Amino acid sequence: MPTFFSDFWKHLSERFFGNLTQDLGIDLGTANTLVYVRGRGIVINEPSVVAVNQRTGQILAIGREAKKMVGKTPGHIVATRPLVDGVVSDFDITQQMLRYFIGKVSEGNLKFLRRPRVLIGIPSGVTEVEKRAVIEAAMNAGARQAFLIDEPMAAAIGGRLPVIDAAGNMIVDIGGGTTEVAVISLGGVVISRSLRIAGDEMNEDIIRFCRDEFNLLVGERTAEDVKIAIGSAYPLKERLQCSIRGRDLVSGLPKEVVITDEHVREALSRSIRVIVNNIKTLIEETPPELISDIMQRGISISGGGSLIRGLDRLLATQTGMPVKRVDDPLTAVVRGTGIVLDDMDTLREVLIEDEQNRPLS
Repeated sequence: MPTFFSDFWKHLSERFFGNLTQDLGIDLGTANTLVYVRGRGIVINEPSVVAVNQRTGQILAIGREAKKMVGKTPGHIVATRPLVDGVVSDFDITQQMLRYFIGKVSEGNLKFLRRPRVLIGIPSGVTEVEKRAVIEAAMNAGARQAFLIDEPMAAAIGGRLPVIDAAGNMIVDIGGGTTEVAVISLGGVVISRSLRIAGDEMNEDIIRFCRDEFNLLVGERTAEDVKIAIGSAYPLKERLQCSIRGRDLVSGLPKEVVITDEHVREALSRSIRVIVNNIKTLIEETPPELISDIMQRGISISGGGSLIRGLDRLLATQTGMPVKRVDDPLTAVVRGTGIVLDDMDTLREVLIEDEQNRPLS
């Protein structure tokens, strides 16, 4: 009898409360956090930055407001990223950031009378401890259940690649903290590499180049703006240039120089060469039957780093395979989590599992 009542209550609550909650897909990135709400689409796309008053421990701002403070705060206020290279570096601040975003989504929304299930995309190379840290941060932030998915798998699903088919799909996801290279078949990652070289490292390349070539000290935000404005990986038909301002390392005074796409291409060449070499190495390690599929289907690229001009042409030249950029590459991972949430029964096998082959939650 108790079993009957418990089953009846479970069925009734699922029918009634199931419509009073929505599942969330989260791309917990080093640079940006995106949140997908089932039935509503992408509702949050904000920087993964938190401003903290170190004297009191109080969080002053999260997301866009916190990013505005980077490099402009007094000594006791620090605008920090709680995720480094795609993994949690500060558990408490990550937890508070997640709580803020989940609360922002559910604010004033009657559909969130139940705590939501959360699916989070993480880099493929993280350790078991790092996986558990993400799960615990999500649960403490208000999730009813938390599941994990490899970022390259989520990006491939978001890019509408047929990951369930018995055929090879190659995805290169270049984010802020990591570059994920993976070959996917039959709903699983056959072989992958996770590189700690991505958008942030490219910004550092530009900072170093300006220092060495122009004796100019620039900040991270300025370097990122230059990368977006004129950054390229392959020679362009038209010459691009922009002005860049910083501090002269010789005189200590403000200075402005004109930087061209050729300068930025030279600055980015080291990081891009590492990414290309790792892609070529992964291709060498891929089973021959899957290589045949990839030669036919091509390599798909996603993430903010894929938007660098000419990167697709460079990869095609270096690998001898067709290369295509997925639609809306910045949101591919979070859209992939949304597709999995919408069809969890069919796509449950793509989730990261524990030692007992159960979805990690």
